[in-house]
Amino acid sequence: MAIDATAQVHPSAIVEEGATIGARCVIGPFCHIGAEVTLGAEVELKSHAVVTGWTEIGDNSTVFSFACVGEVPQDLKFAGERTRLVVGKRARIREGATLNTGTDGGGGVTRVGDDCLLMTGAHVGHDAQVGDRVILANQAAIAGHCVIGDDVIVGGLSGIHQFVRVGHGAIIGAVTMVTNDVMPHGLVQAPRGDLEGLNLVGLKRRGVDRAEITALRAAYQMLAQGDGAFMDRARRLAAETESAHVRDITDFILAESGRSFLTPK
Repeated sequence: MAIDATAQVHPSAIVEEGATIGARCVIGPFCHIGAEVTLGAEVELKSHAVVTGWTEIGDNSTVFSFACVGEVPQDLKFAGERTRLVVGKRARIREGATLNTGTDGGGGVTRVGDDCLLMTGAHVGHDAQVGDRVILANQAAIAGHCVIGDDVIVGGLSGIHQFVRVGHGAIIGAVTMVTNDVMPHGLVQAPRGDLEGLNLVGLKRRGVDRAEITALRAAYQMLAQGDGAFMDRARRLAAETESAHVRDITDFILAESGRSFLTPK
């Protein structure tokens, strides 16, 4: 066990032999930290938080009460293999959230990027790859093997089906079930996840140039209403566009995927 001398550990907390607790960490009452856990500098665990498994949490992160971080996958194929969970810096993991380690069949590592907010009851399943600055609202669930790009927002009570990719900058409305890939900057809502436009609010908040937003609007219309099949329209758009943001969309659509796409309306 390696506990930095500047860390504060409440007497009622359990820190198993082998854990690494970084500088200026604060471990609250009745927390449980497993033997293979590494906490970076200035990580805070509120009372009754559990961090277990082969888990790493980056600097300046906070794990709130009754969150469970690093437990084994909820996968019947899991056979006890040694797999990991890596959480980036400045994470905010709110009350009751759950994050699972990976599986051998899925690459062995579940990752959550920097500056993510996982609200009350949010779930990140085994082998999911979650980017930076992602927000999972209350009770949102990311299933196993999903890939969630940077700056994605998933609304409350929404679910992302296993193996689905959600491109960066997309937004998923509340109470939505997403079973197909979502293109970058997409706006998805309705109970079965309809792609209804672009995340214009998110683009503007991130300071995307107006010319790029105009190009994205035109690209969306072409994908929605152009001639030929959807994939043919995407290939034609890829060949014609000079916009970096549009290129992000076409590269995403034309990449290999285990799921079909939500297509524009």
